Amino acid sequence: MIKVLIIDDDPKICLFFSQLLKQMGHEPYVANTLKKGLDLNTESCFDLILLDLELPDGNGLEIMPDLMKAPSGPEVIIITGTGDIRGAEMAFKYGAWDYVQKPFLLDEVSLPITRALQYRREKQTSSPPVPLIRSNIVGESDALRKCLENVARAAVTDASILITGETGTGKELFARAIHENSKRNTKPFIAVDCGALPETLVESTLFGHEKGAFTGANNRQDGLIAQADGGTLLLDEVGDLPLNIQKTFLRTLQERYVRRIGGKSEKRVDFRLVAATNLNLDEMVKKNTFREDLLYRIRAMEIQLPPLRERGQQDIEDITIKKTHVLAQRYGIETKAISPEFFQTLAAHHWPGNVRELMNVLEYVLASAGQDPTLFPKHLPPEYRAARLAFDPVSGTNPRPQTVESLDAGDDLPTLQAYRNQIEKTYLKILLRRAKGNREAASRISGVSQSRLYSLLKKHHLSGFSAS
Repeated sequence: MIKVLIIDDDPKICLFFSQLLKQMGHEPYVANTLKKGLDLNTESCFDLILLDLELPDGNGLEIMPDLMKAPSGPEVIIITGTGDIRGAEMAFKYGAWDYVQKPFLLDEVSLPITRALQYRREKQTSSPPVPLIRSNIVGESDALRKCLENVARAAVTDASILITGETGTGKELFARAIHENSKRNTKPFIAVDCGALPETLVESTLFGHEKGAFTGANNRQDGLIAQADGGTLLLDEVGDLPLNIQKTFLRTLQERYVRRIGGKSEKRVDFRLVAATNLNLDEMVKKNTFREDLLYRIRAMEIQLPPLRERGQQDIEDITIKKTHVLAQRYGIETKAISPEFFQTLAAHHWPGNVRELMNVLEYVLASAGQDPTLFPKHLPPEYRAARLAFDPVSGTNPRPQTVESLDAGDDLPTLQAYRNQIEKTYLKILLRRAKGNREAASRISGVSQSRLYSLLKKHHLSGFSAS
């Protein structure tokens, strides 16, 4: 029998859903608090969870990731009050199936329940997933796993994929993973760094040229689009494409024909497009520096990569171990042991350059260590060792914000909004420690309402309050 968990503190709502579910032939269970809901979800396997957002001990979104991580992988339908659509929007980002808004009618809730359970049955009877080829992607954090799940979804389609994220987060690695897990994996993977191409050569590089088409065109040359025929084309830093090239490429993407510069005929091409950028293309569209119609075409699906600082210390350790082992093999030296203090120092750094910066630092470290068998903080560049002075071993993070003086002394000045966000996030980390995860205490100390605190925690991707 299908088991459904109702997490709501309103007895009338619980009774309504319990009766409805029994009529549908399902077995209902009821929890009136977040804590009881988590306990029941741990003790039993549920197919579906009906989750209220406002409960006595917190907001339902706080426990939604934990509910969905249960071995049974239940579907979740959100119960919202009038005017709480924003909460439902946030729930969709965590993977909620649907939402129902109070007050509701019988038909308004029975259909989403039926559809969610139908989807679940189809999912359970489908073929087991094929193990994902990771293409050197290292880490097991929740943030990374969500991206890998999206890679698996993208790989089975031919839809255009847009990969976004800060510089150094591994966008090309994820593009390669999509290619290697797709049916095109035996065909070429062609990567183009749009930002590195001189504007005068972009068109001929992408589309090719005929002999004599321009000065220096001594031979006919296929472009990279034609070379990707049958395989995958990665346009890295796609936001740097000149507007006139965007228009030409859009036509190629729509029609799947390419014409060399100076050519009279078109050649049929079959390629899968993956685009990547660290820029905000929506903002560029508003400023008329990126074509809106092209953005629609390249963003059939989007994968947002998390910065390294949001992936947690364990991912930093895993990447460090893997990279030092690979480097040791490359240089023909013994594999190094790594001290706990070394890992703690790495965790204290903000990593604005993300994984790429970490890899560059590890290159330095191995050169600095020489024949030393174990890596210690002393082998790191001085500026990375200094970061540990402010490291907080309780939270595993560096809560000390940059001072105005240190900003003035630095080479790169962040935007005002970025600096405000840093100060805000630092304050919240300290507040959570002082309040020991207690919602009421945090609200009292900060002078901010509990609902506002919850919104701020979600904004900065920080763990919430305890359920007690």
